[in-house]
Amino acid sequence: MPHSDLTASHAAARLAGLLDSAMDGIISVDEGQTIVLYNRAAEKIFGWPASQVKGRPLELLIPERFRHGHGAQVRQFGRTGVSSRRMMGRGGDRMVYGLRANGEEFPIDASISQLDTEEGKLYTVILRDITDRVRAERELATFAAEAAGVREQEKTRIARELHDELAQSLTALKMDTQWLREHLQADPAAARDRLDGMLALLDASVAATRRIAADLRPLVLDDLGLAAAIEWLAQNFTQRTGIPCELDVDEALELPEPYATAVFRIVQESLANVGKHARASRVRLRVAREGDAMVLAVQDDGIGFAPGAPRKPQSLGLVGLRERAYLLQGEVGIDSAPGQGTRVQARIPIVAAPGEGA
Repeated sequence: MPHSDLTASHAAARLAGLLDSAMDGIISVDEGQTIVLYNRAAEKIFGWPASQVKGRPLELLIPERFRHGHGAQVRQFGRTGVSSRRMMGRGGDRMVYGLRANGEEFPIDASISQLDTEEGKLYTVILRDITDRVRAERELATFAAEAAGVREQEKTRIARELHDELAQSLTALKMDTQWLREHLQADPAAARDRLDGMLALLDASVAATRRIAADLRPLVLDDLGLAAAIEWLAQNFTQRTGIPCELDVDEALELPEPYATAVFRIVQESLANVGKHARASRVRLRVAREGDAMVLAVQDDGIGFAPGAPRKPQSLGLVGLRERAYLLQGEVGIDSAPGQGTRVQARIPIVAAPGEGA
């Protein structure tokens, strides 16, 4: 074999090796849209082996609904003289779709380039399967919409409590004050009775204000620390619902912000969900630090539910838990079945502040 042919053979082998080692799919077609190059990554992405693809039309890898006009678009690109550009879908959409051997459509991110050779123009597409990325983006968008709905429901609830409790109490106190101004001297006995009622109403208003403020910011957490605040949650839950709560928490447990508030709220919302929906007779609550993460679990013996079943949109329950954990790069797992109770477990990684021990 002449030296030049041997050199060309080695160069071709090196090029083939480079193409097959690429993480992205690489497909080249001639001017007739016939596949002439198809690397291993493309085999994995589309599910077709190279032996069954080379020499066949590119339409094999394109969903039928996108085939019309594809060839004309490629030829138009060829006339532009531009060496390469990002491929676009219909209407300027940046997402392009491919077709797997099993008939499944999937989104891809792709760019196309052109090269003039002695055999004619050659078009090469470099593509990446972005199915996981698109799914994650859609889940994130859904989650963001649900979280926004949760926050709006919280605002609505607080506004209703302010109106129903504080606003009405203040209105009643104003009316009583006006009555006292007009009747204090004329009827002292009645005035004293009216003052007693006003004092009782003021006490109730103060209690309502404290409760609403505690919902907005857990003062017990600031005053007593995380462990004591969780104990208070468990005791308060049992007092309100009559359901015994078995607590497993380290008395010395302390966390910096925002972790302490997140753990407190997740426990609070989990117990609230049990009280509203579980019909449980017993609850077990565990909060512990495991290495560089906080782990908390709320287990009830209630009626349970099917996690995959449809639920009310913008439900405050599990969405609020997911949002709090997500904002701190944590995760929430739900294990439940009808008649088998429910276990909610959250794991939140703790990132130490500069100069702070893990």
